[in-house]
Amino acid sequence: MYNFDVIIIGAGIIGLSIAEKLSKKYKNILIIEKEKSFGHHTSSRNSEVIHSGIYYPTGSLKAKLCTEGNELLYSFLKKYKLPYRKSGKLIIATNSFEKSFLNELLERGKANGVCGLKIISEAEVKKLEPDFKTKGALYVPSAGIMDTHSILKKMEDLVFHNDAIISYNTEATNIKKENGVYFVTIKQEPFVVSGKVVINAAGLWSDKVAKMVGINDYELHWCKGEYFKTAKFKNVKHLVYPIPDPNMVYLGIHTRTNLNGDLFFGPNANYVKNLDYSVNEENKLEFFNSIKRFLDINMEDISIDTSGIRPKLQKEGDAQKDFVIKNELDKGFKNFINLIGIESPGFTCCLSIANHVENLIEE
Repeated sequence: MYNFDVIIIGAGIIGLSIAEKLSKKYKNILIIEKEKSFGHHTSSRNSEVIHSGIYYPTGSLKAKLCTEGNELLYSFLKKYKLPYRKSGKLIIATNSFEKSFLNELLERGKANGVCGLKIISEAEVKKLEPDFKTKGALYVPSAGIMDTHSILKKMEDLVFHNDAIISYNTEATNIKKENGVYFVTIKQEPFVVSGKVVINAAGLWSDKVAKMVGINDYELHWCKGEYFKTAKFKNVKHLVYPIPDPNMVYLGIHTRTNLNGDLFFGPNANYVKNLDYSVNEENKLEFFNSIKRFLDINMEDISIDTSGIRPKLQKEGDAQKDFVIKNELDKGFKNFINLIGIESPGFTCCLSIANHVENLIEE
């Protein structure tokens, strides 16, 4: 039997960030990850955008943790000299109806503590991004782009430096609580490890991990987002987003650039049952119809890129739901901490989530 102060299930950006934070306080931490290395799923299959916190309901965990996380992440990137660009974002309106919605986003962003927001005219947008067709935009200066792999690798290095253990190719199959201690069964041996604190950061499978201990309150719905790319436009300076989906299921097919200046489009949003990262060529028409509203582009200018899957608490047709980050004390599971539905803006929030989780642990 191996005994630990803290057991973390999942070595995506959330699990690693929590481990890095807690390893400064606890000397005996185990991270269990079923894949062969860190961040194989949601953490590495996303837009690589540093979000501002503008979209989320005021007072929600998403809003609070994103606004805090934005500043913390930029500080982390500067401290460790990791690649990023604070490019700013333009949320563009393509007609008069959409233009009226910019004021709503502006007020929500201000209420959420997002700084520097301003509505700019069509002429001002043209000066910033001459290729885009728009009636005006909301300028969001705190948005940016990052290299997720470099952040994941640095976080892994810091975790190892603080003497925490990461066990890859290791899958939890059962969790039992006895006398205030959690016993986690590992599939590969099998053997059992124990700890007084268990943190469920299992991403796409976090609802299944919660069920292992006997918590059946959560059900995730997988939402696939595909990305396409183009070589027609290069060195777009800002992130350019359309007006978001009214239910906030996703933010609309938007542009993103990588640090080399390449231009990508996505994601779309389609609920799926299976883990399949292939991109459906037939969805190219959906992308073309969306993109041509704000860029002059032809079908042949667009090609397949990649995809990701987001763990959503809302099922298809529902309005957005907030993160669940909870010490399950009221269910009789002291210091079993669930992180469920950590989708976008989860990567931006990784450091603020880690701080929040540390404060949830009952000594």
